[in-house]
Amino acid sequence: MDVPKINKYVVRVFTGEVSGSGTDADVFINIFGEKGDTGVRKLDNDKDNFEKGAEDKFTLDAPNLGKLRKINIGHNNKGGSAGWFLAKVIIEDIGNKCVYQFPVGRWFALDEDDGKIQRDILVGGTEATGIVYNVAVVTGDIRGAGTNSKIHVILHGSKGLKNSGKIFLEGGEFERARTDLFNVEIAALLSPLSRVTIGHDNCGVSSGWFCEKVVVYCPFTGIEQTFPCGKWLDEDEGDGLIERELYEMVSLRQKRLKKNPWSLWIWTSDIKNAGTDATIFFQIYGDKGKSDEMKLDNNSDNFETGLWTKLPDLGTFYKLRIWHEKRNPFAGWHLNKLITSLPKTRRVLTATNGLAGAVSPICVPPVIKYRVTVCTGTVSGSGTDANVFVCLIGDQGDTGERVLYNCINTVNKFEKGNADEFFIEAVTLKQVRRVRIGHDGKGGSSGWYLAKVIVREEGQPESEAVEFPCYRWLDKNEDDGQIVRELVPAGESPLLKNVSYHISVKTGDIPGASSDSRVFIKLYGEKADSSKEPLLVSDNDLGNYFERGRVDEFTLDMMDIGKINRILIGHDNVGLRSGWFLASVQITVPVQGRQYMFPCNRWLDKDEADGRVEVEVYPSEILPIEKLINYEVSVATGDVRAAGTNAKVFMQIYGETGKTELMILENRSNNFERGATDIFKREAADVGKIYKIRIGHDGTGIGDGWFLESVTLKRLATKTNESDKKEKKKKSDEKEEEETKGEEEMDVYTFVAHRWLARDEGDKELVVELVPEESELEENTYEVHVLTGTVWGAGTDANVFLSIYGMERGDTGERQLKRSNNLNKFEKGQVDVFTIKAIDLGELKKLRIRHDNSGSRPSWFLERVEIVDLKESTTYYFPCQRWLAVEEDDGQIARELVPVDEAFVKKDSENDGQSPATLGLEQKAKSTTYTVKVKTGDKKNAGTDANVFIILYGNKDDTGMASNVGKG
Repeated sequence: MDVPKINKYVVRVFTGEVSGSGTDADVFINIFGEKGDTGVRKLDNDKDNFEKGAEDKFTLDAPNLGKLRKINIGHNNKGGSAGWFLAKVIIEDIGNKCVYQFPVGRWFALDEDDGKIQRDILVGGTEATGIVYNVAVVTGDIRGAGTNSKIHVILHGSKGLKNSGKIFLEGGEFERARTDLFNVEIAALLSPLSRVTIGHDNCGVSSGWFCEKVVVYCPFTGIEQTFPCGKWLDEDEGDGLIERELYEMVSLRQKRLKKNPWSLWIWTSDIKNAGTDATIFFQIYGDKGKSDEMKLDNNSDNFETGLWTKLPDLGTFYKLRIWHEKRNPFAGWHLNKLITSLPKTRRVLTATNGLAGAVSPICVPPVIKYRVTVCTGTVSGSGTDANVFVCLIGDQGDTGERVLYNCINTVNKFEKGNADEFFIEAVTLKQVRRVRIGHDGKGGSSGWYLAKVIVREEGQPESEAVEFPCYRWLDKNEDDGQIVRELVPAGESPLLKNVSYHISVKTGDIPGASSDSRVFIKLYGEKADSSKEPLLVSDNDLGNYFERGRVDEFTLDMMDIGKINRILIGHDNVGLRSGWFLASVQITVPVQGRQYMFPCNRWLDKDEADGRVEVEVYPSEILPIEKLINYEVSVATGDVRAAGTNAKVFMQIYGETGKTELMILENRSNNFERGATDIFKREAADVGKIYKIRIGHDGTGIGDGWFLESVTLKRLATKTNESDKKEKKKKSDEKEEEETKGEEEMDVYTFVAHRWLARDEGDKELVVELVPEESELEENTYEVHVLTGTVWGAGTDANVFLSIYGMERGDTGERQLKRSNNLNKFEKGQVDVFTIKAIDLGELKKLRIRHDNSGSRPSWFLERVEIVDLKESTTYYFPCQRWLAVEEDDGQIARELVPVDEAFVKKDSENDGQSPATLGLEQKAKSTTYTVKVKTGDKKNAGTDANVFIILYGNKDDTGMASNVGKG
């Protein structure tokens, strides 16, 4: 049969029966088929249309469209009651004798559902399943830039053949210097776009508009495109155009995480008081990961409604967690059922006991109970009044954070010595691998000393219980200041297993940039994601955090999430000055050997820019840094009178492949008390098998003397076989970590001291070198003879320090030369003798000597140093014959000296005029000169009068502390 050129389409529109579902607004429709579309048509006749529960019928004349594919329907938001709940649309194609169903069942209202008043609906779709584009429209920061006109946009596909049609951006403010955000839903995949058309209807008192740019992000492809404008859309400005075509600045294109459209429908039970006034949260778990915690942000007054959002690829869903956090009389909620929907899928989940913690789809293991026993320690002040939460992490997902409200065996929870028991319902985790536990820091006595957590699946025997030891403070003022910890099973070490993420947050240097709000961050990695972590206790202790122009530093200690691909950072918008201008975030992960840079340079403020208080940021660059490993250091102080110390304790580790930097052992607690064992985690270079440590203190503070009992050192060693090593060479650096990593074993070293480190006890030394138990290495004694020159003013009052280096076993570290055979040390023409005890260094290769430029006469002319190895009865000669003075010679106050033959020294004593030149050549042949240029910033008060020092670290060694380098 012949198809007529002009066809008739009967459109039947069914308004829903929910409260307030009718609309006074003008309704428009555009019908799309294989051969084109009808264009935008207003649905109007002589009667009142679109009333609650009504069916309205319209007839449209249009060219034959062929088979229908979708409709675009919406309204102009005019009238006293514009919001509209559309149930469905049925279109009868008279010419082709076809009927098409378009089920909808959603609000078209700015203050309901997702706030849209216009939607694309596919044929037979249970809901709108089009692709959503995030469109950010930036109004310029010049006088009169804002507009009251109605703004529209057209998105054009990559080849320019398809476009979105004209889309009106409802609800935007388009004020000066503001960014307006819109979610535009289109049935077609247009990304990447070829261009964007933007314009306005030129209506309103102030119709002219200065558009800065348009940014479009397509979650489906993960592509974000920027379309600069920087021009007026105004009949009275510039070229008079009120619509422009914008083209992408390709250099600004960003590739972000791909996300898919997803819908959630919720039914509240039809029983008395089933509804709630609480905010509802939910989280989806799939076999490829889990979603963020999401809030049901539709603005409806009930929960018999749907919610639309976007999710990354989570694979096959296996559970949904849904909850609220209020505990008042009107917060209780009885949940009937939920339906989730992805494109081409539809899954039904049911809850049988009202609001369940975790809801499983059909054919997934059921919800089970875990009995969690939380044991508070017995040290003074162990208990807490704060709200405690726990999250169990297993082979199959986690429980999410659960606040521990209802204790089944005690009334006053988390008191000193308590063992409080709780039930947690969740979809089976299979084997529980970790426990994340913490508190909110609230209450008069929030600090908490947690002993351990015990987890057992209800119904299983006690022997199946898994113990997760802690024995640490969760307190802002104790230990490392953390109030959240991740625990691992007994026999493993959380200090070694967990990774430290060092986070530097820079607040912008512009007026009003600082914030009083509580800031949080979430890290997204290749292996897993972190929780939303509040940044409460900074490492650099600057007092008020997030002040203008400052950098605040924080450390998060948690499981390894792999390479970081993005972060979410924001604040709770609470406080007198809640708005915040975030400049940048830097995250350093020494265990990964990576440093991530996240530039932001934007407001997080309800009243600035786009009004958002949290933002997702992608790294601009990832820099390689020195890769470090974790060391667990346990220091036992003796149980003798006055054994404890208030001095600053330091330690250095020596292994077969090198040495670590000098590590300070301190935290927020009062450490090194009599009879106590203090545990520290430190990140340092992997030095291989450890053969000695050096530990001591600086002798400061009242009661600095210290009786050290022992030190226990733990590290994880990776074991690989020969075939692994060969295969390793063939793979990229990124794949090496995953594919050639062997099993990790814990190396444990015990160092027994049982001695004083005090000026008035024992050998009066403040530093000692220790070897592991059963080591065959022995201590040696080195007698150091320091000869001060005979030139005028050669002596010094400064403090002198010496380091001795051996060919075989490292060095002595820097030792202060305190106790001489002379009362006044380092006088003109004098020989001072000192004793240094250290693990045998073998043959000596060099020494480093310096002074601190203190005292009334710091300048020093050093003739030479002689070192006698008492074990081998060997003497080493280290000539210097130079000044160590800032105002003499080359201005250096530190020198490296190499040994020479005894004959050279004797020749020098015979006043051979060639000896200084010969010495200089010999030392130069064994040394390397490094030229260091230090540039001071060009800011007010940028300079300093302090003594500046530098240490250069290389693969073989370091230069030690060099200060006041050069003259001037």
